[in-house]
Amino acid sequence: MDPLIRLYFERAENEIVLSEMLFKVSSDEKQKEFLKIEKEFTFYSAVINHSYYSIFYCAKAYLLSKGIRVKMPKEHKKAYWEFAKLVKRGIVDKELLRIYEDAMIKADSLLQIFKAEKGKRGIFTYERLPQANKQPAFESLENAKKFFKSVYNIISV
Repeated sequence: MDPLIRLYFERAENEIVLSEMLFKVSSDEKQKEFLKIEKEFTFYSAVINHSYYSIFYCAKAYLLSKGIRVKMPKEHKKAYWEFAKLVKRGIVDKELLRIYEDAMIKADSLLQIFKAEKGKRGIFTYERLPQANKQPAFESLENAKKFFKSVYNIISV
C-alpha cells in the first residue's frame, strides 16, 4: 500500500479510537471520577467531530488510490465532491459490489454517510449543548467504523 494512503488510514483509525475513548469517558461516571472530570462534562461533540475526520481521511485514502489528490483550500469540500463524482460515475459502486457482494454494501450508502457526517460536524460542533449529542455521537462513531472498514477493505484487496 502506498505510504500516504497508509498514513491516511492510520489517521482515520486513530480518530475512531479517540472517538471511542471520548464516548466512553462521557458515558462512564467512574472514568470521569478517575480522570477528575466533572460529572456534567461530556465530549459527545468531539466524538462527532473526530468521527467525521475518520471518514474524511478514509475518503482521501480512497481518492488517492484512484490517483486523485485533494489539497487546500477547501480540502473537505473537494474531497466530498471528488468522492461523489466517483459514485455518480459508478466507479465506487462497481468495486463495492464486486468485493462486497455478500454484504450488499452500496457506494451510495457510503456517500450518504460522508455527507451526513460532514453536515453533523458543523451542526453538533457549533450549535448544540454537548449533553444533547449522545445519540448523534453514537451514530457518528458507528458510521465512521462502517466507512473505515468498507474503504479499507476495498483498497487493501
